[in-house]
Amino acid sequence: MKLSELKKSGHAPSLFSAFLYFDVSFMIWVLLGALGAYITQDYGLSPAQVGMIVAIPILGGSFFRIVVGVLTDRFGPKKTAIGGMIVTMIPLFWGWLGASNISELYAIGILLGVAGASFSAALPMASRWYPPHLQGLAMGIAGAGNSGTLLATLFGPRLAEIYGWQGVMGIALIPLTLVLFSYIFLAKDAPNQPAPQPIANYFKVFKQKDTAYFCLLYAVTFGGFVGLASFLSYFFVNQYGLSNVRAGDFVSLCVAAGSFFRPVGGLIADRIGGVKLLSFLFIGAAICMFGVSLLPPLALVTVLLFAGMMCLGMGNGAVFQLVPQRFQKEIGMVTGIVGAAGGLGGFFLPNILGTLKEITGTYASGFIVFSLIAIAALVLLLVVQASWRQAWKISGESVKI
Repeated sequence: MKLSELKKSGHAPSLFSAFLYFDVSFMIWVLLGALGAYITQDYGLSPAQVGMIVAIPILGGSFFRIVVGVLTDRFGPKKTAIGGMIVTMIPLFWGWLGASNISELYAIGILLGVAGASFSAALPMASRWYPPHLQGLAMGIAGAGNSGTLLATLFGPRLAEIYGWQGVMGIALIPLTLVLFSYIFLAKDAPNQPAPQPIANYFKVFKQKDTAYFCLLYAVTFGGFVGLASFLSYFFVNQYGLSNVRAGDFVSLCVAAGSFFRPVGGLIADRIGGVKLLSFLFIGAAICMFGVSLLPPLALVTVLLFAGMMCLGMGNGAVFQLVPQRFQKEIGMVTGIVGAAGGLGGFFLPNILGTLKEITGTYASGFIVFSLIAIAALVLLLVVQASWRQAWKISGESVKI
């Protein structure tokens, strides 16, 4: 398979629009995490409270991803995405003009979950334009929009030094508005958009065991990625004594690995199969997180987090090489459900890290737990892969799983 095939297939403007939409939305989704150190200074939060504040948008995204998944299957990804971007402006205005207490921050965080739900419209937009043997690459390119985290961690602290964390919320409205207008003119729904079904039909996928398996796997890969992206800034400040801006630089480096290697994961999964690739990646992630639990010097812990985030990012691409093969007609709904599970994983991880830090006095315990979770995901994958190979029937082309 060559990249040239991607140019000849599908609709490049829609793929690019899906990437931009996901990118700016992801940036906004994790903004509270990138600004967590500044919010802590204003409110004097404990580690557990910080974990909750940065995790609330991820939890909101989990809920809204299912809603957006249904809307995508019924009305198409373009209309759904436009509506999502308009709604996302509400918490940004709220944070910019007057969040004055923790309760308001929780409400803003929940509404920021709509930005995280962009996943459920962006990936189906990409998927429906491309044939089965290009799903991993196309979904990986659209999914690389999680590089928006990089924008949040790199520029958020710097802008907050000048304008304050509330000012950063207002500044975020500028790129969101630009992407909204570009999406309106560039994006186009695929001609194979399925006809709307009764609402009850979309929820039948909950009865499929494979839905649950994908949810568990993605809760580890994506949940690990976004959970770490939200918490690492506070971790670097608290554990290694870095300044807020310097911590943001280190987080950006780690996030870049997970973001830009997601398409690589999809590309490799297209060639060797998502199951085989995921097996190696879970092992790699477990080793890296155990290494981080030793709390080594800053240089080494950065290398370990970079490699671990790379494994998780590639794992995201590998999971979504598999999902469209199994659920072709229900891709919007299933993307929403699996994405919601990933969001839940991202919600629990910062809370685990923050709470265990308070209980044990060290971050080591939290990273050990995450390492064990990666091993558990590997065991699950090895158990279910045999049934997948026998039961899955992929029409038209021979696709490796």
